[in-house]
Amino acid sequence: MLSKWNEISFANPEFFWALLIIPIMLIWYIFREKKFYGTVKITTIKSFGNSPIAIFRHSLIVLRSIAIAALITALARPQTSLSWQDVTTEGIDIIIALDVSGSMLAEDFKPNRLEASKQVAMDFISERPYDRIGLVIYAGESFTQCPLTTDHDILLNLFGDIQNGMIEDGTAIGMGLATSVSRLKDSKAISKVAILLTDGSNNRGSIPPVTAAEIAKEFGIRVYTVGVGSNGSARMPMKNQFGRTVYQNVEVKIDEKTLKEIAEIADGQYFRATNKKSLEKIYQEIDKLEKSKIEVTEYKKKSEKFVPFALLAVFLLLIEFLLRNIIFKGIV
Repeated sequence: MLSKWNEISFANPEFFWALLIIPIMLIWYIFREKKFYGTVKITTIKSFGNSPIAIFRHSLIVLRSIAIAALITALARPQTSLSWQDVTTEGIDIIIALDVSGSMLAEDFKPNRLEASKQVAMDFISERPYDRIGLVIYAGESFTQCPLTTDHDILLNLFGDIQNGMIEDGTAIGMGLATSVSRLKDSKAISKVAILLTDGSNNRGSIPPVTAAEIAKEFGIRVYTVGVGSNGSARMPMKNQFGRTVYQNVEVKIDEKTLKEIAEIADGQYFRATNKKSLEKIYQEIDKLEKSKIEVTEYKKKSEKFVPFALLAVFLLLIEFLLRNIIFKGIV
């Protein structure tokens, strides 16, 4: 629920026309003062000369003018509107299946494929505040890092903790997709989506990728597949026989044929990301293809705010009355 205090509005703004009384009253006051100092010389207020009390008596017209302005404002009925929105979504549930195998440490993306993929996915999540999103990670096996949730702060924290070595190495694409399907199959959302990201080919797991895609189709889950890796070779860290990290250029091998087949079976699309910028564009494209339909109902609650103005008017008129009949009695 979202709330916001709107600007003050007036229920009866036509009363502000009555403010024209104030300049008319001031003109009359000035005219009366000039007439008051006539040419006939008698004992009048002029005997006070420029004394403070003679000057201060003009405060009476100021007090009356402000009081009338406050009273007119009260009659115009100032109000504040406390409004809020009930936001509901027709529903898109999304599982991001992220490959965390050793090859994802290749540095053809900066700083490497895994970190670049994490950052772009986190940006994607931040742009979809109303969707339930979950996270599956896989390598030689797969597991759910975060179930479907709208608490994206928790999800983003879990994304930040992802690293290579969390699970046995390998690339079990079929298992990663099957775990995603198991998280989405019971969803009541109108649209169910899996985003499968990998930089290799299936070499582990008991479920073939195509079989997992067919299961996804049976449950109405659309699958977008993303192949991550530059063309040719990529610089990759490896351990030598002494346990030290060395770098080698390794050929990039992405099973694009299988990824395209998965996307075709599960009514999705296949994308190829050769650098971080192209990966960002892929997520932007998926974002356009999978837009939530938001229904917004707005409520407004009016709150009357005329009382302070009415009290101010009464207070100023009372002050004027007391000054006129005590301090300035007999000279105004």
